[in-house]
Amino acid sequence: MHIALGDTPDDTLAAFTARAAADPGVVGLVLSGSQVHEGMPTVHSDYDLHVILRDQHASPIAGLDWFRSAHLDLVVIELAEFRTRGMPGRPDHFARYSYVHAKVLLDRLDGAIARILDEKRTLGETEARAAVDGWLDAYVNQTYRSLKSYRDGRPDMGHLDAAESVPYALEVLFALHRRVRPYNKYLRWELERQPLGEPRWDASRLLPVVRRILADGDPPTQRALFAGVEETARRAGHDRVLDSWGADLELLRHPRRP
Repeated sequence: MHIALGDTPDDTLAAFTARAAADPGVVGLVLSGSQVHEGMPTVHSDYDLHVILRDQHASPIAGLDWFRSAHLDLVVIELAEFRTRGMPGRPDHFARYSYVHAKVLLDRLDGAIARILDEKRTLGETEARAAVDGWLDAYVNQTYRSLKSYRDGRPDMGHLDAAESVPYALEVLFALHRRVRPYNKYLRWELERQPLGEPRWDASRLLPVVRRILADGDPPTQRALFAGVEETARRAGHDRVLDSWGADLELLRHPRRP
């Protein structure tokens, strides 16, 4: 199946959505990407469109899965796969954030497409608690490894571990608020429009900390970030994970004493 590109991305999207809506096998169209983030699209932005097909329904549109162009990027999946795409335990769990601000352009299932999207937009209570515990342990582990390397005179290795700790810290902070961690491109956008509850996690304060750790792994900056994460996590009732580290946490709280 061929897609003819219009003069602009808007033209291409309009032509394709009309074509898809005329196919009885298409039950939903969902728009994601920069176009659903106010202020983010640029002259280079295309449209990211999810096409949801009836289960086990032959459609020529199925052959367009992963179609890519300067105007339009497609994901074509059946309804059953759409229900679970991006959810925990899936190999495509990385796709979860793409649905957080997604917009329904077509829903032939009496609101079912919208309801499935709503389940993806935020973390359930049990899911969020498990996510915090897992990511918190990973964050502490990576920060501990980093600070051990700095302590033992291996700053280059400590820097690498410090850089790897940053995504874990962000996962913890967003999961504590039952939110899906955004793609890095949208991190400032999220923090400015929906802050994480206290000033220390505002974009103006958190992002310089992240940049410093990524730049050189600065141990005092790592410890400052850990102090905030520990306090926030304990206040939310995640003491068990932190306490399981016992005396090792002292390295994350204090530099080596002579």
